[in-house]
Amino acid sequence: MLRWSQQFEEVVWLDSNNHHQKYGTYDAVLAVDAFTCIQTDHYGAFERLNAYQSTTKDWLFGYLSYDLKNDIEDLHSKNYDGLEFPELFFFQPKKLFLLKGHVLEVLYMNVVSDEVDSDFESIVMSDALSEGSEKEIVTNSQQHKIKIKLRIHKDEYFKKVKQMLAHIHRGDIYEANFCQEFFAEKTKINPLEVYQNLNSISKPPFATFMKLYGNYMLCASPERYIKKRGSKIISQPIKGTAKRSMDKDEDQKLKDTLSNDTKERSENIMIVDLVRNDLSKTATKGSVVVEELCKVYTFDQVHQMISTVTSTLENNENPVEVIKTTFPMGSMTGAPKVSAMKIIEALEDTKRGLYSGAVGYFTPEDDFDFNVVIRSILYNAINNYVSYSVGGAITAKSDPLKEYEECLIKAKAMRQVLEN
Repeated sequence: MLRWSQQFEEVVWLDSNNHHQKYGTYDAVLAVDAFTCIQTDHYGAFERLNAYQSTTKDWLFGYLSYDLKNDIEDLHSKNYDGLEFPELFFFQPKKLFLLKGHVLEVLYMNVVSDEVDSDFESIVMSDALSEGSEKEIVTNSQQHKIKIKLRIHKDEYFKKVKQMLAHIHRGDIYEANFCQEFFAEKTKINPLEVYQNLNSISKPPFATFMKLYGNYMLCASPERYIKKRGSKIISQPIKGTAKRSMDKDEDQKLKDTLSNDTKERSENIMIVDLVRNDLSKTATKGSVVVEELCKVYTFDQVHQMISTVTSTLENNENPVEVIKTTFPMGSMTGAPKVSAMKIIEALEDTKRGLYSGAVGYFTPEDDFDFNVVIRSILYNAINNYVSYSVGGAITAKSDPLKEYEECLIKAKAMRQVLEN
């Protein structure tokens, strides 16, 4: 289906990679071919999204960039932007595929309902033809070696982390997520091939392939930002990362060390408190609950410390308002949130854009589910610009060298698929 979808200009593919989670709904989802869409910068973005979502009352797929923060607070984004993605984009798909277990639900709009049979024939045909074409893609990509550059070099990174630590010691903030960009200019990639290679390495629960005209996101995210199911809201922030080991005993030791690391736990708990505060803005009194605190989950590339916070909505609460009151997600900002975002903007060299934003969907019943855009390769095929960013939470106990090494761990899979 994903190969077949490449003929369309608007594609969102969501893949759980068979991670059977408590709050999972589908194993995979494919939405293609826009009937209507909305694209905007941050000015009045949430108001426009609210009008679009409430009027359409249908499935909508798309993204919220990090810089929508400027629509919520008195903030700005003036750092360099090599990607130039719109700050918000959603579309109403003509064709939708929802996979759960061995059941595939297919929803086609009436205007394309006569294309179901021919589409299934094309999907089967694209599968039969795939082997030869994939070999051709690999051969083609090997002819173009990609040279990754750093926006912030190591010494400059240390200097900036020390500046952030000075803000913490002075009491301006408790914690902030500091990120850096890796990029390649004048570079062409095959987005589908890169996504499939990245996904095969990481196999995360919130993998996404997104194509919107010439803009691509190839995402191997392990993190859910926020989900609405009826009146229940679920947020699952990640803070705390450890590398994996091929040795079973060593790997277990790394996992146990992360679980008991006071610095990593303090990072996570601070963000849990921030998320609890955000959810309380739309919750019924006393309904915000920390269901899981600092639990370590294992993925193919890393161990991650994840917490789960839930709440129950007030009656008739607007779904877009729930997102607006929690955006951007605490795990990618810091505490206090607004102060952290101001310091982030001053110290980072790159406009975040879609990185540390969210990709997901609304349903006709006003439910939604969004990931956090991390562990992602972003590609502007018109500008021939490839980018991926990584970051980590800086707290009073942060060691700049260890923070830098953690960034390299997070960047490993993305660099591997691009350079190899």
